[in-house]
Amino acid sequence: MNTEYELLLLENQVCFPTYAVANKILRRHQPILKKINLTYTQYITMMVMWEKEVVNEKDLVKALYLKANTLTDMLRKLKQKGYIEISKDENDKRSIIISLTDEGRKLKEQAVEVPKTLIGEHWLTDEEFKTFKALLYKLLKGDW
Repeated sequence: MNTEYELLLLENQVCFPTYAVANKILRRHQPILKKINLTYTQYITMMVMWEKEVVNEKDLVKALYLKANTLTDMLRKLKQKGYIEISKDENDKRSIIISLTDEGRKLKEQAVEVPKTLIGEHWLTDEEFKTFKALLYKLLKGDW
């Protein structure tokens, strides 16, 4: 093959295995999350809510690396399920505050089974897993 086109080989890409592994991980989560009636995006949102209890929408966007318009519809669905409340910040009416409800707190008890079910399924040693996760966060936090 012409070396000029080697950059176009799928096996020479970083984005492809990253994309494929992410899809594989998400597919593995789907049947487990279905049992607690959450999508993956709803699940990671709830993880932030369980940690913070009350969060500004802008901070949630930053924490999840999502666009605000993606978050808006998903938050509405979580509110319909009774897991969160959405309100305006009394000090800044342009700012939206998301609060965890009692139902959302109860869901945490069921959701703790998700990572317990998936632990050990990553086919990496503990050290490889730690390195992989550290590299992913390094890329995620990078300015590029």
